[in-house]
Amino acid sequence: MDTGGIEVELHIPFAREAAIFFTIAAVFVPLLARMRINPVLSFLFAGALIGPYGLVMLPELQPFASFFAFTDLHSVQMLGEIGVVLLLFMIGLELAPKRLWAMRRLIFGLGTAQVFVCGVMIGLIAWFWGNSLEASMVLGAAFALSSTAVVMKLIMDHRQFSTPFGQKSFSILLLQDLAVVPIIFLIPLLSPSAPDTSVIVVLLSALLKAGLVIALVLLAGRFIARPLLRSVVTHVEGPEYFMAAIVLVLLAAAFATGQAGLTLALGAFLAGLVFAETEFRNQIEISIEPFKGLFMGLFFMSVGMMIDTTQVLNNWGWVAASVLGLYCLKSVIIAGICWSFRTPLSVAVRTGFTLGQAGEFAFVFIGMAAVFGILQDEIAQFMIMVAALTLVLTPSMYSLGEHAELFLFGRKALAQEKSVISMTREFSDHVVIAGFGRTGQSIAAALEAQKIPYAALDLDAQRLRQFRQEGKPVFYGDAANPGALQKVQAARARVIVLATDDQTASIRMIESIRAMCPRIIICARARDEKHAQILRSMGVQDVVLEIDAMSITLAGHVLREFEITVAG
Repeated sequence: MDTGGIEVELHIPFAREAAIFFTIAAVFVPLLARMRINPVLSFLFAGALIGPYGLVMLPELQPFASFFAFTDLHSVQMLGEIGVVLLLFMIGLELAPKRLWAMRRLIFGLGTAQVFVCGVMIGLIAWFWGNSLEASMVLGAAFALSSTAVVMKLIMDHRQFSTPFGQKSFSILLLQDLAVVPIIFLIPLLSPSAPDTSVIVVLLSALLKAGLVIALVLLAGRFIARPLLRSVVTHVEGPEYFMAAIVLVLLAAAFATGQAGLTLALGAFLAGLVFAETEFRNQIEISIEPFKGLFMGLFFMSVGMMIDTTQVLNNWGWVAASVLGLYCLKSVIIAGICWSFRTPLSVAVRTGFTLGQAGEFAFVFIGMAAVFGILQDEIAQFMIMVAALTLVLTPSMYSLGEHAELFLFGRKALAQEKSVISMTREFSDHVVIAGFGRTGQSIAAALEAQKIPYAALDLDAQRLRQFRQEGKPVFYGDAANPGALQKVQAARARVIVLATDDQTASIRMIESIRAMCPRIIICARARDEKHAQILRSMGVQDVVLEIDAMSITLAGHVLREFEITVAG
């Protein structure tokens, strides 16, 4: 760029890397998806190709491949961690604190048993192969943990979170995230140059610090974050301000836990718990979902970039034996522990297949062990490759676990799982009410009297807060937003009621509803005859003018769909 004879070069940081990543996300991954290749595997494969050990290592392709190669691997890993943070935040939104407390036996019983038994067994095998006691302890701790990012992505994508299998897997993974804290504090103490400090004292101090930080984050979320969000929604119009408040809370919680030596993902999970029981939950999920998917793709790419294909090929026998050995050992141990906790054998086997890989923190622990002189660099690099390849193997093992469950235990296990999924669905064959003013409340009262389920959407935060405290299924969201409609299961509803008299808003709502549910019955409120004609022309079956006995008539139309006669 030329400015008055002075040439200024315009440079956008990471422009090339961003262009490459979005090309992979928009072209490469969808292309492989058409071949029925899992997106996780697609991103891992792409990372291996464009990473420092990929195509750029081939002399004949180096001039061409160097343009596509990612040279700043650390930056990619940092951005990829945001994906894990957003994933844990979304999981926190799915769990009300009461539900989490009800799972305490699984989390602290099953989860603790899994980490301890797997850690001891893997550590003993490492010691048997000639590693020092300190190195064996680190390897046992590193490989005892599984991948929250990969496993929960698969579970959420397959809508298995509310099944017994999903709950067992999540309980184990959550305890593993908590176990990261004492392990990080333990590794420096195993260094040959470490001071003579009591391990028990250090671990107890770390656990006490972790508990204090978790309690403070939850309290701050309840008494600061929730009022902040309600204030933003009430006094400022615009989704960008709502999004800014969510990101602020999310980053603050992650920063707090990170500063305390906990994981950023745990802070994000706690932030999700804060909003799990509020009226904003659905809208938050809608706002975060696209970013989560993109950053998770970056995370999987960063893992693929760690795979040194040259060393894998040169040592393929040992690498294959180590990867399969680790996966099989963990799978058997986890299945056995789950079964000992009175888990149905079909669920236990599937959980074992799913959690057999190493976790994201294996890279952190092994890297720390190399820095502190506990592990030799060659062994550390070999173990990082093994950890990365177990992640590559996970989607295939997840599918294998599904087939094993069906083959070993027949269709009965599959039918039980489907019944659990159907029971845990929040809404089905219900009424969706768009707008929860006086008209919407009257319709809801009529539905409640006849014990007909409903879900309502509204944008008035103060009004929603009151009704949420009363236990009513009213959520913050715009019925013109396809994501909001999806969250209240509009596609499974019997009737959708537009209880707003805003002509522009109702038109946008109908367009979104028809795009998602082309055959669903729509009942709508109209301000005048002109408004009513527009609604009818858009396919609205029942339109009620405000001059009529609007609330009673509109409620009657809805109840008629359920073949209930309204007296009077």
